[in-house]
Amino acid sequence: MEDFRLKKWRLILGKQSDPKVGIGLEGEVAGMDDVLEALYNNERKGGLGASSPKLNRWLGDIRLYFPTSVVQVMQKDAVERLELHRLLLEPELLEMVEPDVSLVATMISLNKVMPSKTRETARVVIKKVVEELEKKLSSPLRQSIEGALNRSIRNRRPKLNEVDWNRTIRLNLKHYQADYQIVIPENIVGHGRKGHSLRYVILLVDQSGSMASSVVYASIIGAIMASLKSIRTHFVAFDTTVADFTNVMKDPVDLLFGIQLGGGTDINKALGYAQSLIKIPTDTILVLISDMFEGGNQSEMLKKVAAVKAAGVNFIVLLALDDKGAPSYDKTLTTSLASLKVPCFACTPDKFPKLMEAAIAKKDLMNWNSLRE
Repeated sequence: MEDFRLKKWRLILGKQSDPKVGIGLEGEVAGMDDVLEALYNNERKGGLGASSPKLNRWLGDIRLYFPTSVVQVMQKDAVERLELHRLLLEPELLEMVEPDVSLVATMISLNKVMPSKTRETARVVIKKVVEELEKKLSSPLRQSIEGALNRSIRNRRPKLNEVDWNRTIRLNLKHYQADYQIVIPENIVGHGRKGHSLRYVILLVDQSGSMASSVVYASIIGAIMASLKSIRTHFVAFDTTVADFTNVMKDPVDLLFGIQLGGGTDINKALGYAQSLIKIPTDTILVLISDMFEGGNQSEMLKKVAAVKAAGVNFIVLLALDDKGAPSYDKTLTTSLASLKVPCFACTPDKFPKLMEAAIAKKDLMNWNSLRE
């Protein structure tokens, strides 16, 4: 057991911690040590970038010695520490990486400098991540949105094709006529305007570099929502310019390849465009996904927020839409938004369906943390 502990600490601390080589490493453990040294030993910084064969071998080795979750972390560290952006510019290397959201975000940022042959490989990698996340998020999001809509729009004078028969029968069981063996429905409950948009959702997404993972999740969630007939969803990305991706939302891979990560942030301009999309304010949910580091006219932006709120729009600010935990954001600006009764908080993708459910039900989201417990 003591020997195991020594070897474990030797792996963690690296070769420089054992200059006299007092702790021997053999076999698989020695292989693990080699790939860790190549990445984390400062004296060898950049060593992986010398040749494709060396990098190719390193990518294969980390997948051999470590589980997927660790491989993803090491890949991310390799790109950041060793500046291995060419890892994502060469198809033969890209085919070997373990795809995840962070990798997708990095590929999007490099999209404009990718050779055409690499872009096709990148699409395959991105598509794999997108499909996995869609599989995970689609069912909960659909159920939450459709269930909330059904509950919010029931009416007492439905058309025949809008009748909620299960609820109607349960509600009228007290009017059962034993002699005739029928239920006389005194009250009829309906689902409402089936087949029509009952809510309008605008996803206003900050595409500055710090929001990379949020952009990936927002694109996938937007694609799922675009497939629902009961809501009309707009997807608008912005930095210092504004781009409406609503027409390509059904293919999140195309949407992601249209995103240009980086640049500044002009929320005021983006809100101005969003205002032009609002047709029925009281049926509209505007979700602004941004860390709120405004580079535009902050005073005018707050006026637009106040106007949108006054019109009856359900306005929500998500400081992040990812799994990273507490985001960095402009606390002064979010305090100003809170004074306008605009809820501001981070949200993990798995909690987003419940957020939409609460928004459709028009719950007070200023206390979202307590609502989601």
